[in-house]
Amino acid sequence: MPPEPPEPEAAPRARGGRPRDPGRDAAIVAAALEVLAETGYERMTMDQVAARAGAGKATLYRRWPSKADLVVHAVGQIGDTPVLADLPDTGTLRGDLVALMRPQTAEDDERLLALTGGLASLLSAEPALADAAGAALVEPFVASQRLLMERARDRGEVPADADIETVALVTPSMTAFRLIVQRQPVDVPHLVRLIDTVVLPALGLAASARPA
Repeated sequence: MPPEPPEPEAAPRARGGRPRDPGRDAAIVAAALEVLAETGYERMTMDQVAARAGAGKATLYRRWPSKADLVVHAVGQIGDTPVLADLPDTGTLRGDLVALMRPQTAEDDERLLALTGGLASLLSAEPALADAAGAALVEPFVASQRLLMERARDRGEVPADADIETVALVTPSMTAFRLIVQRQPVDVPHLVRLIDTVVLPALGLAASARPA
């Protein structure tokens, strides 16, 4: 008799032996971000996240060994680097930068404020996680701004000799200072002020090219 065909390869399994469910992971991540925003890092518990996600606490610990691991992973999900085709294209650098930072709705704005407050409490409570949080949030933020600035340079809006590499670090660095040192949330008006008073002048844009 001919040999039987091999069985289909099984789906990857988590450490508990069950197939990993991406939908369940997404629900847990969303719940973690909600709890972080509501309570701050120090008061946040895995029990709260499990209850919010409708999952067992053991499920969380099979995926993330600690609360810190879960939070860093969850924060990383909101910091995915957009590709150039997905970035705003308003026709001006200022318009692009503002669109990049502006939430779509008032609810998004409130969520951003709450999340940044939760992140400030995370970095205060767990300084060792600063590098991981930076990789999750700051580096994609820098990369997105760099792409927008390079695009503005290519179309002749920004001078060819502008120091884009340095200027792309300004807003993320000042945002980190506000979060970690001043322990204050970051809102859209604050980010827009940075664009108008620091970023655009540093790139050599004349005052007439910026709104009053």
